[in-house]
Amino acid sequence: LAFCSGRIVRVPRGPLIRVVGTEVVIPCSVSDYDGPSEQNFDWEFSWDTEFVRIVSTWDSTFTSEEYQKRVGRGDIKLRRSSNNAVELVIRNIQPADQGRYKCSTPSTDATVQGNYDAEVQVKVISDGLSVSGSKARSSSSLRLSEGDSFKLHCSVITTSPEHTHLHVTWQVKSGSSWQDILSLTHEGKFQPGPRYEERYRSGDIRLDTGANDTYWLSVSQASSTDGGAYRCLVSEWVRGADGSWQKIQEKSVEIATVSIQRTDVIISTSNVSVTERDSLDLTCNITTDRSGIFQAEVMWYFSTSPDDTLSDAQLLLSMDHNSVFSDSTLISLSHVDRNSYRLLVRDVDVEDSGYYFCEAAIWVPLHNGNWHKVVERTSAPVSVVVTALEPDYDVFLNASKTPKFSDDPTELNCRITNVQDSEANIRFSVSWYYRQHLPGDDVETEELLASMDADWTLLLGDRGRERIQKGEIIFSKKSADTFSLRIQWTSESDRGDYFCVISAWSRHRNNSWVKRKDVTSAPVNIFWATQDYMLTVEAVKLKPFFVAGHTFEMTCKVSSKNIKTPRYSVLITAEKPFTDQSNPNGTTRIISLNQDSVVRLEDWTDQARVDGVVLEKVQENEFRYRMYQTQISDAGLYRCVVTAWSPGGGGMWREAVNGLSNPIQIDFQTSGPVFNVSVHSDSPTIYQGEVADLLCIVTMEDMPLEPDDMSFDVSWFAVRSFALDREPILLASLDRRGIVTQSRRNGSSELSLERISPLEFRLRVHGCEDHDFGNHYCIVTPWVRSATGIWQQEPDIKAKPLFLSVKMDVLNAFKYPLLIGIGLATVIGLLSCLIGYCSSRWCCKKEVQETRRERRRLMSMEMD
Repeated sequence: LAFCSGRIVRVPRGPLIRVVGTEVVIPCSVSDYDGPSEQNFDWEFSWDTEFVRIVSTWDSTFTSEEYQKRVGRGDIKLRRSSNNAVELVIRNIQPADQGRYKCSTPSTDATVQGNYDAEVQVKVISDGLSVSGSKARSSSSLRLSEGDSFKLHCSVITTSPEHTHLHVTWQVKSGSSWQDILSLTHEGKFQPGPRYEERYRSGDIRLDTGANDTYWLSVSQASSTDGGAYRCLVSEWVRGADGSWQKIQEKSVEIATVSIQRTDVIISTSNVSVTERDSLDLTCNITTDRSGIFQAEVMWYFSTSPDDTLSDAQLLLSMDHNSVFSDSTLISLSHVDRNSYRLLVRDVDVEDSGYYFCEAAIWVPLHNGNWHKVVERTSAPVSVVVTALEPDYDVFLNASKTPKFSDDPTELNCRITNVQDSEANIRFSVSWYYRQHLPGDDVETEELLASMDADWTLLLGDRGRERIQKGEIIFSKKSADTFSLRIQWTSESDRGDYFCVISAWSRHRNNSWVKRKDVTSAPVNIFWATQDYMLTVEAVKLKPFFVAGHTFEMTCKVSSKNIKTPRYSVLITAEKPFTDQSNPNGTTRIISLNQDSVVRLEDWTDQARVDGVVLEKVQENEFRYRMYQTQISDAGLYRCVVTAWSPGGGGMWREAVNGLSNPIQIDFQTSGPVFNVSVHSDSPTIYQGEVADLLCIVTMEDMPLEPDDMSFDVSWFAVRSFALDREPILLASLDRRGIVTQSRRNGSSELSLERISPLEFRLRVHGCEDHDFGNHYCIVTPWVRSATGIWQQEPDIKAKPLFLSVKMDVLNAFKYPLLIGIGLATVIGLLSCLIGYCSSRWCCKKEVQETRRERRRLMSMEMD
């Protein structure tokens, strides 16, 4: 590879054929060189054997005397294209410039390798190409109508001594630049311009050749964009020595200027406003200067939006080029003159408001008698507004029945008066609204009660929906001009303003109903004077002193004012000093009695004392509450919550007012024993698989008790974290009857809970796992038997948590894997020895014949 590398100077393969008078560009490049990235170049010329210096990139004195003037004028110059490439440019090349051109590069390499110059032969031929158009003045300017066809031609003659190919391109100039229409390339292929590909495929644009080297451009269905100056651009090409095509010259000639008269479709009027039941008159004008025979096709469209396309619009009426009209009863189309078509819509309706536009197409006859569509245009939409004929009427609202007290009926009548210019196809419906009076500057909101549509179908609002469905609020139509609203039993929430809205509906031609007008009545206020309800509740403790196990009894006396024939519902609540999780606010609902004297246990969940509370009605306004066999846990504040109910409409009771009694306290003065609880373990740190023993120890102070007079409920909990920041998990519980309950576990470890002494309870975790770690504690609920033989529940006692750590026994964990690995290694080693021994004994044994050696004093030659 080292011998094959070196500097390479390249020029095009010759000969380069160029036309006299044209500009010649000869590139030269160098590669695989050392030294600086920017290289210098020298150009020389020879027409026989001697070379004459032309120009250099680095030496200004390099040019010979015969080339100094041309180089000074810029007719010959060097143009650098990159650091390692330049181009020799010769303007207006002449026959004397035919010869050999050599490109040289001064050496910048450490060693001389490769070539440092290259030559190319340039051949200069005479200009034999001529391009011309039509000499007639009429053909240089064409004035056409949109949709017409036209042809343009140019003649191309070449007398080049070399074998050249022609590239003919038709171009149009409508602005400042020329655009390609269609080309016949030097390779004999047709190539349309970027904007003319579709028209070329459809055959509207063709390029044909004729006699005497004539090239024709045929354009069919000319549009307004085809206007402009047309020229014929011809270039001459030769195939180089390397097989590539080279353009040697290019000429053009302007053929004609074409102007296209655009055909427009315009509706004579702009925005139109007509009154309902009148006629709509629109005219579609076609602007064209076409003088020959043609026929127009007209279609009228209607759309609700000005941006809709023809596919989205509604076709109203059409006339084809044979003057055949489509049928319509209320819409007609007439031919006013040669270019005008009139649309007449009789008896317009509000639904006719929208946008109207027409589409027109021009048809011309062909030589075979058929008709051909040459142009099609759509007009801009015209906005048409149809003003409705609104009926004139008034609305009057009055109250035929007003309430004086709650639950009295209310009736409102909404009447239509002073009806004028009412047509037979006008129908009235009503909507009822309620507005509540708000204090201060609050905004009064309107609420829909019910409304009727054009078919008098009742549509309910959100307010009072249930009462309307139950028949407590009735809507009716008493006569053709009167609508009624009746509230069977009026309540305080119904007080406020009521008003009605009468809607007028008109029937359209398609029998649909459209709302024309809304008239709102003056509001009617429904109000009556009321006095505030008053309710007083007093709780009385019947027994001033009692001890645990006795019956607690209290009465609630109720007095009320301004309530008509009231009934009372009573709820007994308790506020205990030590609350549980089910009652975080400290208030427990115990038992209730409703206004129909039905008793219900609320949050009383003590199954052993289901019948331990009683609430009864002593008199109409007096209620008594009893609690049997009271426990110390029942201590707290007891109240009566009373609700007064008054009879409402339809035999229903409605809530009037609520009252709360004074508290009655239950406080037990006792000097019984004081219990303490602690958790203990001999080994709080254990290994996996071992048994963890946790003891819950109860101790007493002040007054010792016999074992038969006390019992305990024990529950074990665990918090699976080092800190007590997670929810505790119930592990197991043991009630005072000796029944053990365990929670569901996910691991393989097991639990056992037992009482080992009257005051000690043991929790065992068998086969401990990782997830058995954490803080463990127990909660004990003592039960003490009183002198009367009644068991009393003491407050719960929670022990201080004990943290249990579970470690992994590394030796036991790796004992069996190590023994198995050693055993397998031993077996595999013995098996390998056995296989080697058997192979060497029986499989690889080879008999060796040795020659017998003589027992001489000297060693044989074979042993050397």
